[in-house]
Amino acid sequence: MSKEVLVTGGGGYIGSTIVSALEDAGHMPIVLDSLVNGRAELARGLPFYRGDIADPDIVSAVFEDHPNIGCAIHCAALAIVPDSVNRPYDYYRNNVAGSMELFKTLAEHGCGDIIFSSSASVYGATGGVMVTEESRVSPESPYARTKLMTEMMLEDMSASFGLRSLALRYFNPIGADPMMRSGQVQREASQIVAVLVEVASGKRDVFRVTGTEWPTRDGTGIRDYVHVWDLALAHARAVDRMDGIFADGAGFEIVNLGTGTGVTVREMVSAFERVHGSEISKVDAPPRPGDVAGAYASADKAMRLLGWKPTLTLEEAFAHAIEWAGIADANGLG
Repeated sequence: MSKEVLVTGGGGYIGSTIVSALEDAGHMPIVLDSLVNGRAELARGLPFYRGDIADPDIVSAVFEDHPNIGCAIHCAALAIVPDSVNRPYDYYRNNVAGSMELFKTLAEHGCGDIIFSSSASVYGATGGVMVTEESRVSPESPYARTKLMTEMMLEDMSASFGLRSLALRYFNPIGADPMMRSGQVQREASQIVAVLVEVASGKRDVFRVTGTEWPTRDGTGIRDYVHVWDLALAHARAVDRMDGIFADGAGFEIVNLGTGTGVTVREMVSAFERVHGSEISKVDAPPRPGDVAGAYASADKAMRLLGWKPTLTLEEAFAHAIEWAGIADANGLG
């Protein structure tokens, strides 16, 4: 059944890809984005509202125009770990306080389903092991703490307001929409594949392998890299399955979204070089502020609740990211 779905941060990398997946699934996305990091062009003619998630007036205006919105996917956030160490106030104000106001306004307008973009960074320094939704959380950066705090707040507000809420903990999205409707658009690349593409294209001199003494098989951080299109499909699947997930009424669930396979930074660089066809310039460097050894996901719960598992490969993600980078540069989005 087709639904109207509000997507906050729908002009950003992940949000815009989710918008495309919703469209493909027959839903109508409505985009709200402040454009601090997002781009209005990625809304592609869909209903678009520019504003802050914490502003009840702009959120209310969305519902005045689209009173049938029953589900919101909340992607809007500041999301760069080292930046959060330098600007913690901005991260707590935007990610936590802003989300609190958004959830309240959504509830007031009868939007009973919320899907929250959380992060695997809440697991902290796990030593590169597999984590489940029951694993101990220990966020080690202001960014990660904002995600955990927002999860806790959403759980409490769901109980109070009668919401059905799903927190999806992402494990390192990479790649681009295979149909090239969206991809990485951050003005200053920080995501690993975007940085690799910049080095390969000559926009950046060298790739820095940050952290080489972690307790992993080659000393570099280990991550679970999931193709952003697979991630987007999980959200579309979640929209369709909220009735089944919350058959007993209001509630709160946490679901990991990852591949179940850990890849180290050195392995990541080698795989990129194979797809690119040549080596890139790289150098070992100290860890960045807020960095951790990393982890990879158990995706069992995602399969059980969403009927979802990733299908696209690491190499496909690289190929799509490289193709998108050329399109973004040509259209002034890079």
